[in-house]
Amino acid sequence: MQLGGVFGDMLAANRSGRLSSFIVDENSPSISIFGQAHKQQNQEGDWYGEHAGKWLSATARAVAQGGQPQLEANLRRVADWLISQQDADGYLGNYAENRRFTVPQPPKPESWNGEPALRTWDMWTHSYLLLGFIETWRALGDDAYLQAARRIADLCWDTLDGGIDITTLGNHHGMSATVLLDPAADLYLVTGEPRYLALAEKILQQANANPRLALLDKGIANEDAAFIATGKAYQLSWNLVGLAKLYKATGNADYKRAIDNLWDNIREQHLTLGGGPWGGVAHRSREVFNAPRTFFPQAYVETCSVLAWMQLNRELLAISGHARYADELERTAYNDLLAAMAPNGEDWCYYTFPNGKRVHTTYWRCCKSSGAMAVEELPQIAYGVAADGGLRVNLYGAGEATLHHADAGKVVLQQQTRYPFNGDISLRVTPEHSASFGIGLRIPAWAEDARIQVNGINVPVQVGADGYVQLQRQWKAGDLVSVKLPMQPQLHRAANINVQESRAPDGSPVAQEVLRWEYIGLSYGPLVYATTLIDGFKTDETIKLPEGDPSRWLQVGRDDGEGAPVTMQLECRAPLAFTPYYRCGGREHGAWRLTWLSLAPQ
Repeated sequence: MQLGGVFGDMLAANRSGRLSSFIVDENSPSISIFGQAHKQQNQEGDWYGEHAGKWLSATARAVAQGGQPQLEANLRRVADWLISQQDADGYLGNYAENRRFTVPQPPKPESWNGEPALRTWDMWTHSYLLLGFIETWRALGDDAYLQAARRIADLCWDTLDGGIDITTLGNHHGMSATVLLDPAADLYLVTGEPRYLALAEKILQQANANPRLALLDKGIANEDAAFIATGKAYQLSWNLVGLAKLYKATGNADYKRAIDNLWDNIREQHLTLGGGPWGGVAHRSREVFNAPRTFFPQAYVETCSVLAWMQLNRELLAISGHARYADELERTAYNDLLAAMAPNGEDWCYYTFPNGKRVHTTYWRCCKSSGAMAVEELPQIAYGVAADGGLRVNLYGAGEATLHHADAGKVVLQQQTRYPFNGDISLRVTPEHSASFGIGLRIPAWAEDARIQVNGINVPVQVGADGYVQLQRQWKAGDLVSVKLPMQPQLHRAANINVQESRAPDGSPVAQEVLRWEYIGLSYGPLVYATTLIDGFKTDETIKLPEGDPSRWLQVGRDDGEGAPVTMQLECRAPLAFTPYYRCGGREHGAWRLTWLSLAPQ
């Protein structure tokens, strides 16, 4: 995959920025903490060890795409050094012996709030190391990396099978430890070794036995994501990634039902307009899913949760082949992910806000590595091969992919487009051998009146049950597919509502609405739009929308190369100019962007 356009810029910045500078060798701070001298005396309980596995994962994926000799050399050096620090029993964390996940935690206090008695991110760190070594093995092909992953997983199995409950080894009622479900299932899918499937099943069993977590039972029962354990968006979404891989391994219908229920719930109740999971309203922590039907423009999107949400959609797209998961991947990538990333590829926002200031986070913060991982998801999900052997275009944007078809051999798909700023897409199809096969084109959920031509001839735009338009024909080198996705500004409404519950004289329940703040947001094609500080200094504005067709007072300007501005012509004040959210106000620290404007009461 060679991605150009916006995605290509993101990948290039990621590889020349974060991946090339944060870690280069064993002396990099986030790697040196795994040295024997440091870890033997480390009594702290922080998460800093996670960066090693995240960097291995992201860098290995970049290396697997080719053309990264320095990153490949760094990857091999760091991975080899980490293996040299692995203990004989397989332990590869950065904790002293008395603080490791292999040692039972002290008894929980009576008023247990979901935190271990001793703060620990040891199981979390090993989960990322497992994923990192698996990806490094995929990229470099050296069995030493897969063997390092096996030794970690074997130690985890011995620990859990020996009587330690995994939910005591992580906060949020164990969710920060039960994320091990993901790499355990992945290792089984890679090796086919039954003990790793048994490990994954053991993790799920213990997660489900914890009444506050009860991951599987609550998912099947349609519980809201906010009320599973603490509702931590990042951890819960990552647990669901693991459950999806376990479903791939077993075909257990209950696993799929739980995932589908929670995906629907998160999609309908817990995403911003830009596709990121959000929290931080009222008593909900800034990184915890908001209560259902809650809306507040200043709520938080943690970049780590964006990563996990994208990974969940990646897995569900692979399992089901349905375009709705590609829709969510595109929405999140072009908006809340891109909006958190600085052009240099090194600086990232820990939090983004629909309405708020851009703040680049500090050296050790988790989201800088999570953002780098999320960017490296893009090449593997942009195109795909369906279960019937047909090809799929999942994400639109300039670039080229070489895929394999049983009859056509290598098939090169080349996209020429300015998408997401323009909806005109040219897809050149070049099979090695002329053959009959299908190409599935996703029609985004926002697009109306889409048109498709093949070699200048109109073809019907009939969306199938999988959400794709199937172009089934005898393809030959040079065939040209033209897709037109007309873009129009679209308005979105949301409301912050307060309801007072009581009872009628006859005792029946009643609910009275006592507060309602309504808001308006704007998108153009796949991009969410925002405006800067109102009049240069106000963080909020109440507006009154003109009557009639919005096309009268929403005017699209000339595209400056990164998306046409949209001007809102209002009767009550000077016009307001909107630009794509990710770059609104500039992509530097301190820039303000306002996605939602409050509406005057009716």
